[in-house]
Order: sequence, then C-alpha cells, then structure tokens
Amino acid sequence: MTKIRLTIFDETLRDGEQQVGLFLDHNTKGNLAQLIAQTGVHHLALMPAIHNTEAALVSSLINQGLQKQIVASTMMGESFIRQSQECGAQTLILFHAVSDRLLWLRDEKIRQDPLHRQKTIDEVADLQLIEQVRGRMLNKVLAHLNYAKSLGLKICFAAEDASRADFDFLVECITKFEPYLEHFLLCDTVGILTPETTKYWIRNLLEFAPNASLNVHFHNDSGLALENTIQALMSGATGISGTFGGIGERAGNVAIEQVLHGIKLRLGWEVEGINYDALAKVGKYLAQHNIKANMPFSPEALRYETGIHVQSLLRDRYSYYLFPYGEPEIWFGKCSGASNFKYLFEHYLNDPRSEQEYQRYREIIKAISIEQKRSFSAQEVLKILKNKI
Repeated sequence: MTKIRLTIFDETLRDGEQQVGLFLDHNTKGNLAQLIAQTGVHHLALMPAIHNTEAALVSSLINQGLQKQIVASTMMGESFIRQSQECGAQTLILFHAVSDRLLWLRDEKIRQDPLHRQKTIDEVADLQLIEQVRGRMLNKVLAHLNYAKSLGLKICFAAEDASRADFDFLVECITKFEPYLEHFLLCDTVGILTPETTKYWIRNLLEFAPNASLNVHFHNDSGLALENTIQALMSGATGISGTFGGIGERAGNVAIEQVLHGIKLRLGWEVEGINYDALAKVGKYLAQHNIKANMPFSPEALRYETGIHVQSLLRDRYSYYLFPYGEPEIWFGKCSGASNFKYLFEHYLNDPRSEQEYQRYREIIKAISIEQKRSFSAQEVLKILKNKI
C-alpha cells in the first residue's frame, strides 16, 4: 500500500445541506462535525452567512477544539469576510463564478444595462464586452483576496463552474490568485465532465500552472462524479472536496468515503492521516437519520432551493440546469432567496409583487423551514402564506 498526501475538504454540513428537503438541525450538525473530524479530513466547511444559527454553530465547533479543521465558505464582500473571522475561522473558502455563462448573469454593470440585462451569454457576440466582464471579476476577487490576506487569514478559492470556463481565462485566474492561496478548487458545478474530459482538463491545467495546488469539487448530475474525481487524482490533482454519503443539491456531490476506499482498493493508495475505520461511523450515523443523496436523473434531483441558483435560472435555464428535457422545480426553505418568491409570483402565478414583499415572504418561510426542519413545494408555500398573511 502506497501512502499519499491528499487534502480533503468536507462539504457535508454546507453543500450537503443544500439538498432540497434535507434539514440538519443544530445537534445533528454538531454530532456529524465531531464524527467527520475523527476521520482525519483536513477541512470541514460551513457558511456563517446563511443564517445566524450557522454562524453560532461555526463559533461553537471552533470553541470545541475544531479550529484547525473548520473553514468558512465566504462570499465576496468585506462584511462576509469579517463575519467569518469574527466566528473564529482562520481559513476561508472564498468563491466566485469563473464561467462566462455565470459571470454574465452576476456582473452588476450587465444587470443594470437595459440593452443586455435580459440576454444570456448565448446571445452575446461582443468579445470585448465579455473581456470587460472577466476583467471586473478578476479585479473584484483580487481585492478581496488582498483584504482577507491583510487580516491574517488563510485562503482557498473555489472556482464555481470551472468546468465550463474559458480555458485561457481559467489559467489566468489560477496564476493570478495562486500567490494568495492555500488551494484552488475546481468546481464541476452542474456535472458536465466525463472521465475522458476530466483527465485531459487536469493535465492541461497543470501544464500551464505546474505549481498550483488544484483540488476538485465535482457534482453528480450525470452520475460520474466518483470516476471523474479518481481520474482527476490520477492526473495530478492534489485534493478533493465532497460530502459523506454524496449528499448535496440536485444529485449531490462526490462521496468522500467512496473516493478514499476507491483509490485504496483500485490504486493501492492510502491517504496519510485518514482514519478509515472512522469513515464507517459517519456512514452509520447518516443511515440512522435517513440522510441519503438523491439519485442522478431522479425527479428529486431536478429540484432547486438555493436563492442564487434560482435567481440565475430565471434568466438563463442552462445556468444550473444541465438537461435539455423537463423543467427545474423550484422549492422553498432555509436556503431560499427572494428570487424563489419572484419565481412563485411572477412565473408560477403571473401576479408580480414588490421586492420588499419577496424579502418578507422569504423571511417567513425561512423561519418556518427552520422550525419544522423541512423544505416546501410551491403549493405548500402558497397555503402557508395564505394562513400567515
């Protein structure tokens, strides 16, 4: 058996909980965090900005002795960076989209431009305009990397939708961000990669950025996350990001325990510092609480709750929806944004309301979701709002 060094990012308590209908209460998350920490994974990610209960959990786990393992997934914004630091986090995962499809949707100037704000990237032929959008993204990220560094924080960067990014631009991101980073995470956000494309993608990136610590965060929409991750490791990736049980939004993430056991049995690679016996204890806990991932291509895997994803879907179907058939199903809960309610009233009911009302509905449903520990369909939300308002 060959001992190898591999950085493991666990996203069970953050990305994992974005699975529609899955709710992990404070005690469950605390217990899971302790069990996961015992496996020897290097980083456990949570997102303080989601809700004050998440911020409190981050502080609590750090106070319980998990300071070296807890990392805070943090949006671009000085207030979000300060919040993560105030919770006690010493390491952040700053994240931002890198594909032109998502950058176009997120760019503030484009969103305020009456000529372009209703267009998708498929309707844009102006390469100079696309370069301007990319340039604004680089400046924004570099400013926040500088700010986080000035606070003495360790930084990782998660490149959302990296698998659909322009290759040369992605290399530019890696080389410009690398001086600030511990690790660069490449995200296959909608699961478009195959084992063949993964292998050549990682090799080509390392050819242009040979000193970068490239980690992979692959989603399972096409059922290929496990094989893609193994191919990435065989091609030179230095770490993985996933969840236990493969839970997560839509069809979930790569299952950490499957990767670790898979490379051990298939390649004879054993990861230094991992307690393989402890992996089973996490799986047992998930099974006892009926926590399991959605199957790829199942109806449940086509459900969306996270606000930023819904906001993008309303402007561009293919922003987070991989398939040419069917329709994404919008749900409501702890991770909802005002955009979920914009969809409900403007697209589902054809009854537009004010942005203030959408925000109010969001807070009502978020509170009920946390209280009842569940998510809600559109029909259920309409009944709730009728009784509450």
